[in-house]
Amino acid sequence: MRATLRWAQADFRAHRGEALFVVLASAGVIASLLLAGALFGYAANPWQRVFNQSQGAHIWLHTRAGADTDAKALAAVDGVAALSGPYRTAATTVESRGARAGVTLRAADVEPPQTGRPLVAAGSWLARPDPGDTGTGPATGSVVLETSVARALWAEPGDTVRVTGPDGAPHLLRVSGTADAAEPRYQPGGAAGIGWVLPATLDEIARADTGQSVGLRLEDPDDTDFIVQRAVTVLGADRVAEVTKWQQARAEAGGDDRLLGTVFAVFGVGALLAAALAASGAVGARVRGQLRDIAVLKAIGFTPGQVTRGFLVQHLAFALLGVALGTTAIALLGARIPGRIGEAAAVWQDLPGHTALMIGIPGGAVLLIAASTGLSAWRAGRVPPVPVARAALPSAAPMTALGKRALGMRVPPALVLGWRAAFPRRGRTLVPVARLALPLVLITVALVAWSTLDQFRSSPAQVGLAAALTVRSEQPAGPSDAELEETLATVPDVAAVHPGAEMAALVPGQTGTITLRGLGTARQPYPSAVVEGRAVAGPDEAVAGQGLLDLLGVRVGDWVRMTVGGRPQILHLVGRTIEPESGGRVITTTLDALRERDPRLRPAFHALELRKGADPRAVSGALATAAGATLEIRETPNPADRLEPARGVIGALIAVLALIGLIELLTLIGTGVRDRGRDLLALKAIGLTPRQIGAMIVTAAGLTALVSALVGTAVGVLSGSWLVDTQGASSGIGAGIAQPPPLPVLLTVIVGAVLGAVAAAALPATRTARRRLADSLSETL
Repeated sequence: MRATLRWAQADFRAHRGEALFVVLASAGVIASLLLAGALFGYAANPWQRVFNQSQGAHIWLHTRAGADTDAKALAAVDGVAALSGPYRTAATTVESRGARAGVTLRAADVEPPQTGRPLVAAGSWLARPDPGDTGTGPATGSVVLETSVARALWAEPGDTVRVTGPDGAPHLLRVSGTADAAEPRYQPGGAAGIGWVLPATLDEIARADTGQSVGLRLEDPDDTDFIVQRAVTVLGADRVAEVTKWQQARAEAGGDDRLLGTVFAVFGVGALLAAALAASGAVGARVRGQLRDIAVLKAIGFTPGQVTRGFLVQHLAFALLGVALGTTAIALLGARIPGRIGEAAAVWQDLPGHTALMIGIPGGAVLLIAASTGLSAWRAGRVPPVPVARAALPSAAPMTALGKRALGMRVPPALVLGWRAAFPRRGRTLVPVARLALPLVLITVALVAWSTLDQFRSSPAQVGLAAALTVRSEQPAGPSDAELEETLATVPDVAAVHPGAEMAALVPGQTGTITLRGLGTARQPYPSAVVEGRAVAGPDEAVAGQGLLDLLGVRVGDWVRMTVGGRPQILHLVGRTIEPESGGRVITTTLDALRERDPRLRPAFHALELRKGADPRAVSGALATAAGATLEIRETPNPADRLEPARGVIGALIAVLALIGLIELLTLIGTGVRDRGRDLLALKAIGLTPRQIGAMIVTAAGLTALVSALVGTAVGVLSGSWLVDTQGASSGIGAGIAQPPPLPVLLTVIVGAVLGAVAAAALPATRTARRRLADSLSETL
């Protein structure tokens, strides 16, 4: 063992450059994997990220109007770490661009609180009014809206919204910004949204009818239920109107976590495999570059076991050093990286699972590198001790007839020899192509996810979102259905008006409920996104989402019986649609079919199709002007809104995978130059110029990258489409939502890979072409 360690130390001194490359490659791989883990946690835990950044409260207590909150008594409750508030509150209705939402206004200071601090996402926080402002403008104050309610109202910083207080008097407020909060989101018809105003503004809107809200941050989140009981007892149960807990807010965002987590988990496994292959490839290349030294060791008496142990110990030490460097660099400097990656690295430290990933990712990478290093070390132990025996073997396959014919046709020798160097034998060709193609497969999968998100934005009709707006009549004595449809149809940019109604239906056996939707008429059916079967064309026909098919265990073509209001409803399933609402547990037919069961059924809403390129916000404003205050206008929820954080993460992930691919590419180029060193000297001896030799090396690298890019993009498109469709089917939306990247984007990936390979091979090619014409023992081996 002592001799083995002494040889390992001497070998390190003799090959410091190669050792440095192995260490840096391992460090780069680990840093890339840790950044990928940070990005995964950043995107897959949006609520937890906001909660940690804002020092969120675990419990929010909302008192009735006129009830006070004893802050000192709450702070004295055992287990309460900090309080947020109390804040005076008032229930209001906010209107903007024809949309209306219930919003609870909170009185807040110009400095956001330390606990339960809203995170400004756009615009700015509340500011003190200008002393010279007399308040005679159209807006007498400012408000910061929580992001979900701002999206429902189409409100942006700088807009003016109409606020109706408890007394019914209207007020105009300017939106100074939007903010994220770790509290339950706004739900149309359910939970109210949140808005923050200055105390003076709240006094103008609701002078007397104000309650209070106070947030409690706990020392131990597991004590939530117990402390809720203590806090309610302290305040008095008759004073508390509502209690919201952190589990409730997290559960509402759980669907987003599951979707993003599943997609990014696949990326993580693939990135770990690609990174381990890149690091092990660097180790294997170094072993192949030391065949002469191994033969000398065998000749002087080293056993195969000693050689194997020497390489294993040496390269495991390099791997551990690289892992330590990469992990330390990310832990200390990751937060300073500009852009989304640095932000993710800074937030990641406070997210759940950070410690496990910081230990598991480097540990898993070390184990994979150790396994591949053990294989390379075992091969090193089998190297014959006689150098001439290896030199006598041919290093490449003979020139093929096609290659000879190409040379006879005056095809540039660099191109022919580059092709021969890139694809020498089938076995030696598949391994480098597969290793380089793996990062490109993952990059293409990421692009498929990106294109799918773009499809939800650019072509919503293809993913079950044909209607951009939903209109409901607020006045029972308002216009008739025909008059309302005529009014809606006269608004510019409205292409079609579809009356609709929704109701809960009991499934067979009455073990659960589904949503029965009547939308459109037999004369003008609603354009559902049918991906299997056909659209509704006759009486008693319906289409359903994947979630409903899975729940009932039925297929397209079956008849489904359900109970609606105590009456049976039997429908024939003729198609499966992309259904983004209610987990896909929706069955859709025409309104005429529902009227056969209940002739007095009236439309509860109208779904509006807009012309291509129309702005829903502008149309909503026109609708509000045409119909006055009698309509409630809502934008159709788009799943892409919940997945918006994934867009920036996907871009950063592509950069991380590109770095892994670059490390693999450099390893393959260095290995190829070293393995073909004797052939290159022979080519120079028979008359090839240094420029031709350099061009041959660059051509070989470019051709390898080209084939790898073609294989990687093709496999990536198929794998990415399957992954997205599988996730869509499991979430109830349904398969068929995957959108492959446009052809120009795929061509850009291919061209970028080839250009990257050519650029990476330029320096090794130049150095190799300038070598002296000498057939040394090192090249013979």
